[in-house]
Amino acid sequence: MNLNIVCAGLYLENDKDVKSQFEETKGLARACDYEIVGEIIQKRRTPHPATYFGEGKVSEIKALIEETKAGACMIAAPITPSQMRTLKEMLGVRVFDRNDCILEIFGKRAHTKQAKLQVELATLKHELPFVIHTQQNFSRMRGGSKNKGEGEKQYQLDRRKYEIRIQKVEKELKEVKKSLASMKRKRHRSDLKMVSLVGYTNAGKSSCMNEILRYCDKDEDKQVFVKDMLFATLDASIRHVSYKGVEFLLSDTVGFVSHLPHELMDAFHSTLESVSDADLILQVVDESNENVLEHMEVTQKTLKKLSVENTPMWVLHNKCDLCEYKKNEKGHFYISAEKGVGISEVLEAVVEMIRKERMTLEVCVDYENIDLNAKIHRFANILSCVEKQDHWEYQIEVDRRYASLFQ
Repeated sequence: MNLNIVCAGLYLENDKDVKSQFEETKGLARACDYEIVGEIIQKRRTPHPATYFGEGKVSEIKALIEETKAGACMIAAPITPSQMRTLKEMLGVRVFDRNDCILEIFGKRAHTKQAKLQVELATLKHELPFVIHTQQNFSRMRGGSKNKGEGEKQYQLDRRKYEIRIQKVEKELKEVKKSLASMKRKRHRSDLKMVSLVGYTNAGKSSCMNEILRYCDKDEDKQVFVKDMLFATLDASIRHVSYKGVEFLLSDTVGFVSHLPHELMDAFHSTLESVSDADLILQVVDESNENVLEHMEVTQKTLKKLSVENTPMWVLHNKCDLCEYKKNEKGHFYISAEKGVGISEVLEAVVEMIRKERMTLEVCVDYENIDLNAKIHRFANILSCVEKQDHWEYQIEVDRRYASLFQ
Protein backbone atom coordinates (compact mmCIF):
# COMPACT_ATOMS: atom_id res chain seq x y z
CA MET A 1 0.00 0.00 0.00
CA ASN A 2 1.33 3.44 -0.97
CA LEU A 3 2.25 5.82 1.84
CA ASN A 4 0.25 9.06 1.91
CA ILE A 5 2.49 12.08 2.43
CA VAL A 6 2.37 15.86 2.65
CA CYS A 7 5.03 17.68 0.61
CA ALA A 8 6.30 20.94 2.17
CA GLY A 9 8.82 23.44 0.90
CA LEU A 10 10.15 26.99 1.03
CA TYR A 11 10.19 29.70 -1.61
CA LEU A 12 13.40 31.50 -0.73
CA GLU A 13 14.31 34.93 -2.07
CA ASN A 14 16.84 35.03 -4.92
CA ASP A 15 16.30 31.32 -5.68
CA LYS A 16 15.19 31.02 -9.31
CA ASP A 17 15.09 27.21 -9.30
CA VAL A 18 12.83 26.79 -6.29
CA LYS A 19 9.59 26.20 -8.24
CA SER A 20 11.08 23.62 -10.61
CA GLN A 21 12.90 21.96 -7.69
CA PHE A 22 9.61 21.64 -5.77
CA GLU A 23 7.92 20.03 -8.79
CA GLU A 24 10.91 17.74 -9.27
CA THR A 25 10.76 16.72 -5.60
CA LYS A 26 7.14 15.70 -6.08
CA GLY A 27 8.28 13.59 -9.02
CA LEU A 28 10.87 11.94 -6.77
CA ALA A 29 8.13 11.15 -4.24
CA ARG A 30 5.98 9.54 -6.94
CA ALA A 31 9.02 7.52 -8.09
CA CYS A 32 9.12 6.16 -4.51
CA ASP A 33 5.43 5.17 -4.84
CA TYR A 34 4.32 7.82 -2.34
CA GLU A 35 0.86 9.35 -2.70
CA ILE A 36 0.97 13.15 -2.30
CA VAL A 37 -2.24 14.12 -0.48
CA GLY A 38 -1.29 17.68 0.38
CA GLU A 39 1.17 20.46 -0.51
CA ILE A 40 2.23 23.50 1.45
CA ILE A 41 4.76 26.22 0.65
CA GLN A 42 6.07 29.11 2.71
CA LYS A 43 7.83 32.22 1.45
CA ARG A 44 10.79 33.14 3.63
CA ARG A 45 13.99 35.09 3.34
CA THR A 46 16.00 32.29 4.99
CA PRO A 47 15.13 28.90 6.56
CA HIS A 48 14.34 28.94 10.30
CA PRO A 49 17.47 27.55 12.05
CA ALA A 50 15.50 25.28 14.40
CA THR A 51 12.38 24.22 12.47
CA TYR A 52 13.21 25.14 8.83
CA PHE A 53 9.70 26.66 8.53
CA GLY A 54 8.28 29.36 10.78
CA GLU A 55 6.44 28.07 13.85
CA GLY A 56 3.09 29.21 12.46
CA LYS A 57 3.69 27.32 9.22
CA VAL A 58 4.68 24.18 11.16
CA SER A 59 1.26 24.35 12.86
CA GLU A 60 -0.37 24.60 9.40
CA ILE A 61 1.57 21.56 8.19
CA LYS A 62 0.49 19.59 11.26
CA ALA A 63 -3.16 20.54 10.66
CA LEU A 64 -2.86 19.47 7.01
CA ILE A 65 -1.33 16.13 8.05
CA GLU A 66 -4.20 15.51 10.47
CA GLU A 67 -6.80 16.57 7.89
CA THR A 68 -5.41 14.31 5.12
CA LYS A 69 -4.39 11.52 7.54
CA ALA A 70 -0.92 11.52 5.98
CA GLY A 71 1.67 9.14 7.42
CA ALA A 72 4.72 11.29 6.70
CA CYS A 73 5.96 14.73 5.68
CA MET A 74 8.51 15.19 2.89
CA ILE A 75 10.61 18.37 2.86
CA ALA A 76 11.43 19.55 -0.67
CA ALA A 77 15.07 20.37 0.19
CA PRO A 78 17.89 19.02 2.37
CA ILE A 79 17.49 19.89 6.09
CA THR A 80 19.83 19.53 9.06
CA PRO A 81 19.64 16.66 11.57
CA SER A 82 18.49 19.03 14.34
CA GLN A 83 15.74 20.49 12.12
CA MET A 84 14.55 17.00 11.22
CA ARG A 85 14.42 15.87 14.85
CA THR A 86 12.50 19.00 15.90
CA LEU A 87 9.99 18.63 13.07
CA LYS A 88 9.41 14.95 13.93
CA GLU A 89 8.62 15.93 17.52
CA MET A 90 6.29 18.77 16.48
CA LEU A 91 4.46 16.98 13.65
CA GLY A 92 4.22 13.54 15.24
CA VAL A 93 4.89 11.68 11.97
CA ARG A 94 7.89 10.49 9.98
CA VAL A 95 9.81 13.39 8.41
CA PHE A 96 12.27 12.96 5.53
CA ASP A 97 13.85 15.30 3.00
CA ARG A 98 14.74 15.33 -0.70
CA ASN A 99 18.09 13.62 -0.09
CA ASP A 100 16.45 10.76 1.81
CA CYS A 101 14.04 10.29 -1.10
CA ILE A 102 16.83 10.12 -3.70
CA LEU A 103 18.73 7.60 -1.57
CA GLU A 104 15.58 5.50 -1.20
CA ILE A 105 15.05 5.46 -4.98
CA PHE A 106 18.66 4.47 -5.57
CA GLY A 107 18.33 1.72 -2.97
CA LYS A 108 15.24 0.29 -4.68
CA ARG A 109 16.60 0.49 -8.23
CA ALA A 110 20.20 -0.69 -7.80
CA HIS A 111 20.66 -4.18 -9.28
CA THR A 112 24.37 -4.81 -9.86
CA LYS A 113 26.71 -5.53 -6.96
CA GLN A 114 28.65 -2.33 -7.58
CA ALA A 115 25.51 -0.16 -7.60
CA LYS A 116 24.17 -1.78 -4.42
CA LEU A 117 27.46 -1.24 -2.60
CA GLN A 118 27.70 2.36 -3.81
CA VAL A 119 24.18 3.14 -2.64
CA GLU A 120 24.75 1.47 0.74
CA LEU A 121 27.95 3.46 1.22
CA ALA A 122 26.21 6.72 0.30
CA THR A 123 23.32 5.92 2.67
CA LEU A 124 25.64 5.11 5.57
CA LYS A 125 27.59 8.36 5.08
CA HIS A 126 24.33 10.31 4.84
CA GLU A 127 22.87 8.76 8.01
CA LEU A 128 26.02 9.04 10.14
CA PRO A 129 25.54 12.75 11.09
CA PHE A 130 21.97 11.94 12.15
CA VAL A 131 23.05 9.28 14.66
CA ILE A 132 23.80 11.77 17.46
CA HIS A 133 20.43 13.45 16.99
CA THR A 134 18.40 10.23 17.21
CA GLN A 135 19.50 9.43 20.76
CA GLN A 136 16.87 10.39 23.31
CA ASN A 137 17.36 11.27 26.99
CA PHE A 138 21.14 11.62 26.98
CA SER A 139 22.41 11.40 30.55
CA ARG A 140 24.70 14.19 31.72
CA MET A 141 28.42 13.63 31.60
CA ARG A 142 29.97 13.21 35.01
CA GLY A 143 33.28 14.77 36.02
CA GLY A 144 36.44 13.37 34.49
CA SER A 145 37.10 12.27 30.91
CA LYS A 146 36.75 8.57 31.80
CA ASN A 147 33.28 8.92 33.31
CA LYS A 148 30.81 9.29 30.45
CA GLY A 149 27.02 9.20 30.54
CA GLU A 150 25.09 6.18 29.21
CA GLY A 151 23.67 8.26 26.37
CA GLU A 152 27.10 9.17 25.07
CA LYS A 153 28.23 5.56 25.34
CA GLN A 154 25.29 4.48 23.16
CA TYR A 155 26.06 7.22 20.64
CA GLN A 156 29.69 6.10 20.45
CA LEU A 157 28.62 2.46 19.94
CA ASP A 158 26.19 3.41 17.15
CA ARG A 159 28.77 5.62 15.46
CA ARG A 160 31.36 2.85 15.69
CA LYS A 161 28.95 0.40 14.02
CA TYR A 162 28.48 2.80 11.12
CA GLU A 163 32.21 3.40 10.75
CA ILE A 164 32.98 -0.34 10.73
CA ARG A 165 30.32 -1.00 8.09
CA ILE A 166 31.55 1.93 5.96
CA GLN A 167 35.10 0.50 6.01
CA LYS A 168 33.79 -2.95 5.04
CA VAL A 169 31.70 -1.63 2.13
CA GLU A 170 34.60 0.51 0.87
CA LYS A 171 36.82 -2.60 0.87
CA GLU A 172 34.21 -4.62 -1.05
CA LEU A 173 33.87 -1.81 -3.57
CA LYS A 174 37.61 -1.83 -4.25
CA GLU A 175 37.44 -5.55 -5.10
CA VAL A 176 34.47 -5.01 -7.44
CA LYS A 177 36.28 -2.14 -9.17
CA LYS A 178 39.33 -4.36 -9.78
CA SER A 179 37.09 -6.82 -11.62
CA LEU A 180 35.46 -4.02 -13.62
CA ALA A 181 38.88 -2.62 -14.52
CA SER A 182 39.75 -5.98 -16.11
CA MET A 183 36.58 -5.82 -18.24
CA LYS A 184 37.45 -2.25 -19.16
CA ARG A 185 40.89 -3.31 -20.44
CA LYS A 186 39.25 -5.98 -22.63
CA ARG A 187 36.98 -3.31 -24.17
CA HIS A 188 40.00 -1.14 -24.96
CA ARG A 189 41.74 -4.06 -26.66
CA SER A 190 38.68 -4.60 -28.86
CA ASP A 191 39.28 -1.08 -30.24
CA LEU A 192 35.54 -0.46 -30.59
CA LYS A 193 34.33 3.11 -30.30
CA MET A 194 32.22 3.92 -27.25
CA VAL A 195 29.09 6.06 -27.71
CA SER A 196 27.49 7.15 -24.41
CA LEU A 197 23.96 8.45 -23.85
CA VAL A 198 23.80 11.03 -21.05
CA GLY A 199 21.30 13.60 -19.86
CA TYR A 200 18.91 14.74 -17.17
CA THR A 201 16.80 12.07 -15.53
CA ASN A 202 13.63 11.15 -17.46
CA ALA A 203 14.85 12.86 -20.65
CA GLY A 204 14.42 9.61 -22.60
CA LYS A 205 17.94 8.11 -22.71
CA SER A 206 16.77 4.52 -22.25
CA SER A 207 14.05 4.98 -24.89
CA CYS A 208 16.71 6.30 -27.29
CA MET A 209 18.94 3.32 -26.55
CA ASN A 210 16.12 0.82 -27.17
CA GLU A 211 15.18 2.50 -30.44
CA ILE A 212 18.82 2.42 -31.61
CA LEU A 213 19.03 -1.28 -30.68
CA ARG A 214 15.84 -1.91 -32.65
CA TYR A 215 17.31 -0.21 -35.72
CA CYS A 216 20.41 -2.39 -35.32
CA ASP A 217 18.23 -5.55 -35.21
CA LYS A 218 19.20 -6.45 -31.65
CA ASP A 219 17.03 -8.94 -29.75
CA GLU A 220 14.42 -7.55 -27.37
CA ASP A 221 16.17 -9.17 -24.40
CA LYS A 222 19.03 -6.71 -25.02
CA GLN A 223 16.76 -3.71 -24.44
CA VAL A 224 16.88 -1.75 -21.19
CA PHE A 225 14.13 -0.91 -18.71
CA VAL A 226 12.00 2.12 -19.60
CA LYS A 227 9.41 3.91 -17.48
CA ASP A 228 8.11 7.48 -17.31
CA MET A 229 9.64 8.31 -13.92
CA LEU A 230 12.75 9.87 -12.41
CA PHE A 231 15.72 7.52 -12.09
CA ALA A 232 14.04 4.61 -13.90
CA THR A 233 17.57 3.45 -14.86
CA LEU A 234 20.44 3.39 -12.36
CA ASP A 235 22.91 0.74 -13.49
CA ALA A 236 25.00 1.56 -16.56
CA SER A 237 24.10 -0.68 -19.53
CA ILE A 238 26.58 -1.33 -22.37
CA ARG A 239 25.54 -3.03 -25.63
CA HIS A 240 27.60 -4.14 -28.63
CA VAL A 241 25.82 -2.92 -31.77
CA SER A 242 26.44 -2.97 -35.52
CA TYR A 243 24.91 -0.69 -38.13
CA LYS A 244 25.71 -0.89 -41.84
CA GLY A 245 28.84 -2.92 -41.15
CA VAL A 246 30.20 -0.56 -38.50
CA GLU A 247 30.46 -1.90 -34.94
CA PHE A 248 30.55 0.18 -31.75
CA LEU A 249 29.61 0.07 -28.06
CA LEU A 250 26.54 1.95 -26.85
CA SER A 251 26.09 2.81 -23.16
CA ASP A 252 23.09 4.08 -21.21
CA THR A 253 23.75 5.75 -17.85
CA VAL A 254 21.94 7.00 -14.77
CA GLY A 255 20.22 10.35 -15.30
CA PHE A 256 21.56 13.57 -13.83
CA VAL A 257 19.65 15.67 -11.32
CA SER A 258 20.19 19.07 -9.73
CA HIS A 259 21.25 19.42 -6.08
CA LEU A 260 22.42 15.81 -5.85
CA PRO A 261 23.33 14.84 -2.24
CA HIS A 262 27.08 15.05 -1.78
CA GLU A 263 27.01 11.54 -0.27
CA LEU A 264 25.85 10.24 -3.65
CA MET A 265 28.35 12.14 -5.78
CA ASP A 266 31.08 9.46 -5.64
CA ALA A 267 28.60 6.65 -6.28
CA PHE A 268 26.97 8.68 -9.02
CA HIS A 269 30.28 9.33 -10.78
CA SER A 270 31.45 5.72 -10.43
CA THR A 271 28.31 4.60 -12.26
CA LEU A 272 29.24 7.04 -15.04
CA GLU A 273 32.70 5.58 -15.71
CA SER A 274 31.59 4.49 -19.19
CA VAL A 275 31.16 8.20 -20.05
CA SER A 276 34.84 8.78 -19.22
CA ASP A 277 35.73 6.15 -21.85
CA ALA A 278 33.39 7.58 -24.49
CA ASP A 279 34.60 8.63 -27.93
CA LEU A 280 31.28 10.38 -28.52
CA ILE A 281 28.68 11.65 -26.03
CA LEU A 282 25.02 11.93 -27.04
CA GLN A 283 23.28 14.31 -24.64
CA VAL A 284 19.56 13.53 -24.61
CA VAL A 285 17.33 16.46 -23.61
CA ASP A 286 13.57 16.64 -23.11
CA GLU A 287 12.69 19.35 -25.62
CA SER A 288 9.12 19.54 -24.26
CA ASN A 289 10.25 20.42 -20.72
CA GLU A 290 10.08 24.13 -19.87
CA ASN A 291 13.27 23.79 -17.80
CA VAL A 292 15.27 22.20 -20.64
CA LEU A 293 18.03 24.86 -20.53
CA GLU A 294 18.52 24.41 -16.77
CA HIS A 295 18.66 20.62 -17.26
CA MET A 296 21.31 21.01 -19.96
CA GLU A 297 23.33 23.24 -17.61
CA VAL A 298 23.20 20.57 -14.86
CA THR A 299 24.39 17.98 -17.40
CA GLN A 300 27.29 20.19 -18.49
CA LYS A 301 28.38 20.78 -14.89
CA THR A 302 28.31 17.05 -14.13
CA LEU A 303 30.29 16.21 -17.28
CA LYS A 304 32.86 18.83 -16.29
CA LYS A 305 33.29 17.10 -12.92
CA LEU A 306 33.93 13.89 -14.85
CA SER A 307 36.63 15.70 -16.89
CA VAL A 308 34.99 14.79 -20.21
CA GLU A 309 34.10 18.29 -21.38
CA ASN A 310 36.57 17.89 -24.29
CA THR A 311 34.93 14.71 -25.62
CA PRO A 312 32.88 15.35 -28.81
CA MET A 313 29.21 15.77 -27.88
CA TRP A 314 26.00 15.93 -29.91
CA VAL A 315 22.60 16.93 -28.55
CA LEU A 316 19.53 14.77 -29.19
CA HIS A 317 16.46 16.96 -28.74
CA ASN A 318 13.99 14.25 -27.73
CA LYS A 319 10.16 14.27 -27.36
CA CYS A 320 9.73 16.65 -30.29
CA ASP A 321 6.37 14.96 -30.96
CA LEU A 322 5.16 16.89 -27.89
CA CYS A 323 6.43 20.27 -29.08
CA GLU A 324 8.07 21.15 -32.40
CA TYR A 325 10.42 19.43 -34.82
CA LYS A 326 13.26 21.54 -36.19
CA LYS A 327 15.75 20.95 -38.96
CA ASN A 328 18.85 19.03 -37.88
CA GLU A 329 22.04 21.06 -37.79
CA LYS A 330 25.64 20.28 -36.89
CA GLY A 331 25.67 18.45 -33.57
CA HIS A 332 21.91 18.82 -33.01
CA PHE A 333 19.28 16.21 -33.90
CA TYR A 334 15.53 16.63 -33.36
CA ILE A 335 13.98 13.26 -32.60
CA SER A 336 11.21 11.32 -30.89
CA ALA A 337 12.47 8.05 -29.44
CA GLU A 338 8.93 6.94 -28.61
CA LYS A 339 7.76 7.46 -32.22
CA GLY A 340 11.05 6.29 -33.74
CA VAL A 341 11.51 9.59 -35.61
CA GLY A 342 15.03 10.85 -36.36
CA ILE A 343 16.93 7.86 -34.96
CA SER A 344 18.17 6.70 -38.37
CA GLU A 345 19.73 10.14 -38.99
CA VAL A 346 21.59 9.91 -35.68
CA LEU A 347 22.91 6.43 -36.53
CA GLU A 348 24.01 7.54 -40.00
CA ALA A 349 25.99 10.40 -38.43
CA VAL A 350 27.60 8.07 -35.84
CA VAL A 351 28.63 5.59 -38.55
CA GLU A 352 30.07 8.38 -40.71
CA MET A 353 32.10 9.72 -37.77
CA ILE A 354 33.50 6.26 -36.94
CA ARG A 355 34.41 5.55 -40.58
CA LYS A 356 36.32 8.81 -40.77
CA GLU A 357 38.34 7.69 -37.76
CA ARG A 358 39.30 4.37 -39.39
CA MET A 359 41.38 3.45 -42.43
CA THR A 360 42.08 0.29 -44.42
CA LEU A 361 45.68 -0.92 -44.86
CA GLU A 362 47.45 -3.80 -46.62
CA VAL A 363 50.31 -5.14 -44.53
CA CYS A 364 52.90 -7.83 -45.30
CA VAL A 365 54.35 -9.49 -42.19
CA ASP A 366 57.22 -12.00 -42.05
CA TYR A 367 56.43 -15.16 -40.15
CA GLU A 368 59.28 -14.36 -37.76
CA ASN A 369 57.89 -10.92 -36.90
CA ILE A 370 55.96 -11.99 -33.81
CA ASP A 371 55.67 -8.46 -32.37
CA LEU A 372 53.96 -7.01 -35.45
CA ASN A 373 51.60 -9.97 -35.65
CA ALA A 374 50.61 -9.38 -32.02
CA LYS A 375 49.94 -5.68 -32.72
CA ILE A 376 47.70 -6.56 -35.67
CA HIS A 377 45.60 -8.89 -33.54
CA ARG A 378 45.42 -6.36 -30.71
CA PHE A 379 44.80 -3.06 -32.49
CA ALA A 380 43.26 -3.92 -35.88
CA ASN A 381 40.18 -5.51 -37.36
CA ILE A 382 41.44 -8.22 -39.76
CA LEU A 383 39.45 -8.15 -43.01
CA SER A 384 41.48 -10.88 -44.75
CA CYS A 385 44.66 -12.88 -44.27
CA VAL A 386 46.53 -14.81 -47.01
CA GLU A 387 49.48 -17.12 -46.26
CA LYS A 388 52.41 -16.76 -48.68
CA GLN A 389 55.71 -18.64 -48.85
CA ASP A 390 57.56 -16.50 -46.29
CA HIS A 391 54.97 -14.00 -45.02
CA TRP A 392 51.32 -13.17 -44.36
CA GLU A 393 49.41 -10.62 -46.40
CA TYR A 394 46.86 -8.85 -44.25
CA GLN A 395 44.08 -6.46 -45.16
CA ILE A 396 43.19 -4.67 -41.94
CA GLU A 397 40.94 -1.87 -40.72
CA VAL A 398 42.49 0.25 -37.99
CA ASP A 399 41.86 3.44 -36.07
CA ARG A 400 43.91 6.31 -37.48
CA ARG A 401 45.69 6.79 -34.15
CA TYR A 402 47.22 3.28 -34.53
CA ALA A 403 47.99 3.48 -38.26
CA SER A 404 51.63 4.49 -37.65
CA LEU A 405 52.25 1.06 -36.05
CA PHE A 406 51.81 -0.65 -39.43
CA GLN A 407 52.96 1.88 -42.03
